Amino acid sequence: MKKLFSYLWPSTRRFSSEINGILEVTYINGKKVLDTKNANYSYGSLQKILEIGLTKVDLDKVDSLLLLGMGGGSIIKSLRETFDYKNNIVAVEIDPQIIHIAKAEFAVSASEKLQIVEEDAFQFVKNSKDQFQLIIIDLFIDTEVPPIFFGKEFCINVSKLLQTEGYLIFNAGINLAKTSKTIETVSTNFGSDFQFQHYKKVQGTNTLLVAQKGSL
Repeated sequence: MKKLFSYLWPSTRRFSSEINGILEVTYINGKKVLDTKNANYSYGSLQKILEIGLTKVDLDKVDSLLLLGMGGGSIIKSLRETFDYKNNIVAVEIDPQIIHIAKAEFAVSASEKLQIVEEDAFQFVKNSKDQFQLIIIDLFIDTEVPPIFFGKEFCINVSKLLQTEGYLIFNAGINLAKTSKTIETVSTNFGSDFQFQHYKKVQGTNTLLVAQKGSL
């Protein structure tokens, strides 16, 4: 009945986060979405954007995946249900309120094949010794990617965690005012082992960077 009513009268629950401000879970047209004040975080346009990125990689070659920025877990559900990805996922999320929402509202919680790490992504990639075949970077505070995630230290540390011939998907921003400069900076910071494909205005808004790490 609640699902039926959502087509007529969308309902919204609000949660307060010290990191992301007010988070809204809205039940609309039979599904829930997670939004911040100005942007969709999960189960809306953002999910579709990352799904487009996933079509550009060969998931059959991915045994272990690192997701930097879990949100409500929509891309995890896409991986499991749309792309039939059954292997290991490590999801890093800095905001404990978002981790709570993912579990309570969207049934996304840690399991044998899903490790959820509450940590700053910058520190995680700096300290981790694990290796992955796919790294997805989706690190937003509202509509902005914090500049530290475009910096050389972060990019080098991400590169160290990615196996040779592994894939990288970077959701680089919304309506970037200086898109070309940002893309050039990020591409350079990852180094010559990466050959990036740039996808601008994905779903009319976002810039996606997709690359495969080459042999040394």
